[in-house]
Amino acid sequence: MKDNTKLIWKIDPGHSTVQFKVKHMAIANVSGNFGVFEGNAQCQNEDFEGAEINLEIDADSLSTQNKERDDHLRSGIFFDVQQFPKLTFSGSLEKKNDDYELAGDLTIRGITRSIKLGAEFTGTGKGRFGDYRAGFELNGKINRKDFGLTWNMLTETGGLIVGEDIALHMDIELIKLDK
Repeated sequence: MKDNTKLIWKIDPGHSTVQFKVKHMAIANVSGNFGVFEGNAQCQNEDFEGAEINLEIDADSLSTQNKERDDHLRSGIFFDVQQFPKLTFSGSLEKKNDDYELAGDLTIRGITRSIKLGAEFTGTGKGRFGDYRAGFELNGKINRKDFGLTWNMLTETGGLIVGEDIALHMDIELIKLDK
């Protein structure tokens, strides 16, 4: 008889990061992060093959270390955090050779698109309080215009002030929950 009990892992936000990077004036990168998020992974075994992944990000928690820019990004021109307070992801983790791929649906500003991110399983270990932990590093790109983030201006030379491709990087540490 097959055991269909799923292991549940919760994201440890104190040891995880959700970051983004975009070109500014086509010459430099501006980086930022979301400081408030939660999520989990549900899987049949500890190799995470086929794990169901859910992530919810507080849009208002974004920071680029520049208040004026952050307020602009929170406004209706970009994330519109008043109307769309959460960014969400729901998908699954599949093993691809020695690494993994995370595929699923990302929702920003009420617009949902399918995305894929590369995922590196960085290991497991016992935490200092006896809990069991696992880590992943995720990387990929999305086009911000696919999610209704279309504001832009041109430079004097005709280049875009804000690039369209957004690089995503996440370091995720998971804690296995007791059943």
